[in-house]
Amino acid sequence: MIRDRTLAMVLAGGEGKRLLPLTLDRAKPAVPFGGRYRIIDFVLSNFVNSQIHKIKVLTQYKSNSLNQHIVRGWNLSTMLGHYIEAVPPQMNIGKEWYRGSADAIYHNLNILTDEMPDITCVFGGDHIYKMDVRQMIQFHRDTRADITVAAVPAPAAMSIHFGVIEADHNHRMIGFEEKPAAPKTMPGDPTRILASMGNYVFSTGPLMALLKDDAARPGSSHDFGKDILTRVYKELQVYVYDFATNRIPGVDAREQAYWKDVGTIESYYEASMDLIQPMPVFSLYNPDWPIYSSYLPHPPAKLVHGGGENGKRAEATDSLIAEGAIIAGGSVHRGILFPRVRVHPHAEVTDSILFENVHVGPGARVKRAIIDKNVSIPAGATVGHDHELDRKRGFVIDSAGIVVAPKGYRFPEA
Repeated sequence: MIRDRTLAMVLAGGEGKRLLPLTLDRAKPAVPFGGRYRIIDFVLSNFVNSQIHKIKVLTQYKSNSLNQHIVRGWNLSTMLGHYIEAVPPQMNIGKEWYRGSADAIYHNLNILTDEMPDITCVFGGDHIYKMDVRQMIQFHRDTRADITVAAVPAPAAMSIHFGVIEADHNHRMIGFEEKPAAPKTMPGDPTRILASMGNYVFSTGPLMALLKDDAARPGSSHDFGKDILTRVYKELQVYVYDFATNRIPGVDAREQAYWKDVGTIESYYEASMDLIQPMPVFSLYNPDWPIYSSYLPHPPAKLVHGGGENGKRAEATDSLIAEGAIIAGGSVHRGILFPRVRVHPHAEVTDSILFENVHVGPGARVKRAIIDKNVSIPAGATVGHDHELDRKRGFVIDSAGIVVAPKGYRFPEA
C-alpha cells in the first residue's frame, strides 16, 4: 500500500520575514490560524487524512513553539510504526544551518537511509489547502516519474513569489523559472502562470542522487526550485501534477483547488477572512477531511449580557469564536477569536483577528487588525481607526491597511 512505502518530510524552518511581527518569536508554520490551529496543521492533516503516517518535520528558526505544538498535539500510534517527529538541524554535514530547501533534506539523508522509502514527499509547512496526497503519488507512479511537482494557476503579477512551470500536453515539465519578473504565462491565458506549490513527490533513489550532486556544485544556493528543477527537467522524468484534479470528499466546486500561500500579512489576512464567509471558499467544517490540531481543556465559548444599567446584549455575526472565548456585552462582526479572548461591554471588533488571551476593554474598538496573543486593549482605546496613532505605538501597518499589534504589547498608561 502507498502509505507503507512513503515517507513525508515537511519543511518547516522558514523565518517568515514577510509575516513580521507575527514571526518575531515563532516560525512561520507555527503562526496561529483559523481560531484554533497553527498553519502547519493543514499539511499534517493532509498527510494523516491521506493515511501517510511517517512524517518528519524539519525545523530551524525559532522552533520552540512549533516543537511544543507537535509534541503536545500530534501523537500518532508508535505501536503501528506511525509518527510525526520534529527534527532540528543536526549538523550532520557541517556546522551550518540549512542553506536552502534541498540542503535541508541533504543534511538529513540519514533519515532516508534509515527508513528506505520508495517514495519521499517533500512538502512545505506553510500553506493553507486540502490535498489527498495519495492521488499525487498515484500520478507519480502512473507516469513513472522521477520527480512530480504539484502546480496551481496563479496571477501572472505574482510570479516573483513562485517557481513558474511550463508543461506539455502529457504533463511533462518542459520549462521552469524561479521567481521570474517576466514569466511565461499559461497557453491561451496571458493573465496567469502555472505556479509550483512547493510540494514534491520523489522516487527516493533519484532524490538522493540529486541532493549529493547539488551539494557538490559550486555556487549552488541548494534550493529545489532555483538550483535543481531549473536544470533537471531536461535530464530526468519530471512531471507536473495538476492540483485542480485532486478530489477531496465533502468538498464542492467552490472550494475545489483552494490553495493559499500565507507568506505576507495581506495573504494571511485574506485567507483568514475566507473562513468566515456564510458559504466559505475554504471550510473547516468538513467531517470527511478534518483539520487536526492540539486540543486544550478550554470551556465552551460564551456570549453574555454586559450587565449593569446600560448593559448591552452580546453580538457575534459572520465570525469564528474559539473555545474559552467570552463576549460580554460587546459586538464582533467578521471576527476570528482564538481561545480565552475577552470582549468587554460596548467594545466593538470588526474585520479583525484576535489571538489567544487578547482582552478588548469596555468601549474599545478594533477594526481591520490582527492582535497577537497576550495583549490587553484598554477601555475606550482604538486599533485600526487611526493609523497615525497606530504607527506611533509601533504597530505594523501593511500596504493594504491591515494593522498588526505584536505579541505581549503593553499600551501606555493613560
